[in-house]
Amino acid sequence: LNNEFDYCWTGVNERTFVAVKPDGVQRRLVGEIVRRFEKKGFKLVGLKFMQASEELLREHYWDLRSRPFFSGLITYMNSGPVVAMVWQGLDVVKTARKMLGETNPADSLPGTIRGDFCVEVGRNVIHGSDSVESAQKEISLWFRQSELHRWENSNSRWLYN
Repeated sequence: LNNEFDYCWTGVNERTFVAVKPDGVQRRLVGEIVRRFEKKGFKLVGLKFMQASEELLREHYWDLRSRPFFSGLITYMNSGPVVAMVWQGLDVVKTARKMLGETNPADSLPGTIRGDFCVEVGRNVIHGSDSVESAQKEISLWFRQSELHRWENSNSRWLYN
């Protein structure tokens, strides 16, 4: 990892990777998802609307390569555009996972993204990094250094003590 990715991984500078999957894009949930992260107080530092290549997806989901659903997952994620994002804020990795809900929407509480918008695990609308280490890896896989932006959020004094 280069210096840009190493510089800020703790406290209010923690970053996470979130992607709205093809079903979330098709269902026009991008704005609602961005709204939820913004209202929570997290800062958007990277955003791309893109068609993910099969190569990128295979690398992203490398840990799942031996699972029976792997090839179907790659096909699904390659079936349409995704919105890849990097969010920054205090405990953003852990908090984002709570905001997303459980991987299986049936186990997700109302008020979470998956609890509100999903029915089936194979169409669960959104991905979020599961640890700071995963976030670092995923951000460096999906974004170049020049695509991540440092900017001052004028609300930060109202969010953090």
